[in-house]
Amino acid sequence: MTHSPTHQAPPTVRVFTQRFSSTPRGARLARHLALHRLHEWGIPYGSDASDIASLLVAELAANAVTHGRVPGRDFELRLGLDAGTLRIDVSDPRGERRPAGPGTVTAPPGEAVGGRGLLLVEALADRWAVLDRVPVGKTVRAELDLPR
Repeated sequence: MTHSPTHQAPPTVRVFTQRFSSTPRGARLARHLALHRLHEWGIPYGSDASDIASLLVAELAANAVTHGRVPGRDFELRLGLDAGTLRIDVSDPRGERRPAGPGTVTAPPGEAVGGRGLLLVEALADRWAVLDRVPVGKTVRAELDLPR
């Protein structure tokens, strides 16, 4: 019995990577460019997936410029889309200031001005993690499962 090869279209993997200045302006630009790229990839502005991705990029970029900033060094945004999963990676050069990982984030005291960003990431992302970055630093990754 011989099997004829099946012809399947190769999976489409889309990737966008950009470095940004470690400033509030750089964080805003990262969010805007991410939304533009997602729209080009078929995730339209104003859709639930676009809105959630916008919040995730905004929080992760804000954390990178606030807690991961090293003078003279940029942070990096990487988006990956394949097989119904959107992966958002935000990397910064500071490895020693690692955030708590999934399931270990606690709310700050009620009067605290900040400290709730990763609670939002944990609530919105289907999965997230804190990873080592080679050669130096860390990457915070958030993943969204997209509707088919």
